[in-house]
Amino acid sequence: MNDFYKPQDFKLFMKNKTHLFVLLLILVSLPSCYNYKSLRLLQDKNRNLPTYDSTKYVDYRIQVNDEIVYRLITADETISKIISSQGSSSSGQNQISYRVYPDSTIDLPFISHIPVAGLTLSEGTKVIEKRFKELIPDAVVKLSLSNKTFTIFGDAGSGIFPIYKEKLTIFQALSMSGDFNETSDRKHVRIIRDTNKGTEILEFDIRPKSLIDSKYYFIYPNDIIYVQRQFSSFYKVNSYSALLGVITFSLSLLFSVLNYTK
Repeated sequence: MNDFYKPQDFKLFMKNKTHLFVLLLILVSLPSCYNYKSLRLLQDKNRNLPTYDSTKYVDYRIQVNDEIVYRLITADETISKIISSQGSSSSGQNQISYRVYPDSTIDLPFISHIPVAGLTLSEGTKVIEKRFKELIPDAVVKLSLSNKTFTIFGDAGSGIFPIYKEKLTIFQALSMSGDFNETSDRKHVRIIRDTNKGTEILEFDIRPKSLIDSKYYFIYPNDIIYVQRQFSSFYKVNSYSALLGVITFSLSLLFSVLNYTK
């Protein structure tokens, strides 16, 4: 029995095992920290990131169930008062919104069945203005959306926010919800967008600089932005000081176990 078991061999084995454990702990813990390159936005010289093509901005097109607000301007005060009582005013205050029906049309005071779905706001303005000119020769129409909002949910905040400008960017939209968390998956940001052709899901990596002016850059009315949590975030730490704490605790636990076995 003594020929097979020697106390010094066991101590040597435990010592080597300890060294191996420490080495493995360090190797496993190093990638467990969030690093600057994995979080930084607008990266320009990173070959591991995708490159997106620049595309021309496309105007939003009116969709079924959109809420339209209009303003009618005319020199005829009598007609202006009548129109104002029906929901439109020259001052633009307390305006009533009108829903686009499933048949792609909209009804406004004194005119009905106006096809607007699929048109830009500029195109829709011309169509409505033309119909009003049949009744009021000097009619001028101003058109806008009442439902100019977008939604964010997931690991970058949540809520419904107004689109306060025509070309709202993804960065401006995210800043309204409070920006990313360190655990947010920047590689797989998704925009769920309803179009006249159906629902479209746009998935992209938000970190490369080439995102600017790409098809993922601008936010449209009714967009839903989803930011998922990184799958690996449950074992990651937020800083190297936290990582050092994990290593220190693990070593303390190991040495306590070794001392106890002695």
